[in-house]
Amino acid sequence: MITYLRLQNFKAWADSGKIQFGPITAFFGSNSSGKTTFLQSMLLLKQTAESADRGRVFDMGGPASLVSLGTFNDITFRHDSERSVGIDIGWREDEPFQIRSTETEERSAIAASDDLSLSTRVREIRNFPVVQRVEYGLGDLRFSLTRSGSGKDEYALESNDYPFKHVPERPWLLPSPGKFYSFPDQVRAYYQNAAFLSDLELQFENLCSRIYYLGPLRQDPARQYIWSGGRPSDVGRRGELAVEALIASQADGKTNVRGFIEQEDGPRRTRLITVEEHVASWLKELGLIHSFTVESVDDRGTIYRVQVTRSAGSTPVLLTDVGFGVSQVLPVLVLLAYAPEGSTVLLEQPEIHLHPAVQSRLADVIIEAAKIRNIQVVVESHSEHFLTRLQRRIAERDVGRGIRLEPEDCMLYFCQTDGAASTIDRLDLDAFGNITNWPDDFFGNPFEEAAAMNRAARNRANDEKTG
Repeated sequence: MITYLRLQNFKAWADSGKIQFGPITAFFGSNSSGKTTFLQSMLLLKQTAESADRGRVFDMGGPASLVSLGTFNDITFRHDSERSVGIDIGWREDEPFQIRSTETEERSAIAASDDLSLSTRVREIRNFPVVQRVEYGLGDLRFSLTRSGSGKDEYALESNDYPFKHVPERPWLLPSPGKFYSFPDQVRAYYQNAAFLSDLELQFENLCSRIYYLGPLRQDPARQYIWSGGRPSDVGRRGELAVEALIASQADGKTNVRGFIEQEDGPRRTRLITVEEHVASWLKELGLIHSFTVESVDDRGTIYRVQVTRSAGSTPVLLTDVGFGVSQVLPVLVLLAYAPEGSTVLLEQPEIHLHPAVQSRLADVIIEAAKIRNIQVVVESHSEHFLTRLQRRIAERDVGRGIRLEPEDCMLYFCQTDGAASTIDRLDLDAFGNITNWPDDFFGNPFEEAAAMNRAARNRANDEKTG
């Protein structure tokens, strides 16, 4: 699970400070306040880690990428080439990462921790981004690669409390790192006890592989879907692969996830269910439809359609023939059920095109995914209804079904602009779900609107009397 993120000189953020993440992390704020930038920075890390080009410091993306950020100068605060862009990310692994001794046959562990971190600083030099420093953290240990001050692309390997041992015949500085996070291959040839650094890089790459994203613009539903037999890694940034993911899970027959489903002899209980059952159960709980099925319409199992019933006993209809909100929320639900446990799911405006009551219930779906499926959910939202449902569940504490939601489970933030820079405030939640530092005009000013309406009514009444 990601534990924190910090951005420096990245787009609108001069310095965001260390933003703590929880099982549910949500960013609110006005338009262009910098809240989406947190998601974009994580997508930048992911697509760079997955890029085959080791010589490119950052993969800034293009039309088909998870995120397209233009040039390096475009993401630099105030487009100031004298500034270094910084990204710090921390995460926690299920099992401690160990550094083992290379000097004994037993290879005993000399350091271990499940808390890892990566910090990088990149600056534009002669129109190219150049890594100034990359540093990994393992508990209290730090391992860094720092560019020399000579102006050459030479780097020194250092640690705060780990004695790197030079190979006597190779006392040279190191060349530049690969991408923004990878130690050069020569590090293992120049140092006797630095082989573990490649394993640290692998831990970071594994973290990136567990990040999934769904954007705010969703693809329209189709009357039928053609399946070629593949299994998508996710639902696509516009949800275009959501139905394909459902079909693949259905065809697999072995893909079951933990979730709640109706029991004939009592209330909903948790058990292993299919992704399709999970999605159908959530859609029903949201109050959007009564039933949901994905079925093949040909003998070869290549053409599928999605059918739903609006209420018990109603005639099944295609997904294209029900309210737009169903098809828009479907990719959200599929991703939360399809992503492997332990994943981090980034949702940009998941409430889009949904009725306010459904926006509230969507918070319950996300709580269930976080607490039952161990999915870390990061949300960028404009929904007051989504927020107030989180507050309510914290106040109730016992959400039901064995789920308890504590204030520390929800890290909520409010972003706004202050001149050229963005600022961020963590919303402090008490044990009853109250926000104790509610920002001014968080969701507009309803009292001012009511006052203006009353003034207008009085003015019209006076005009009619004098007219």
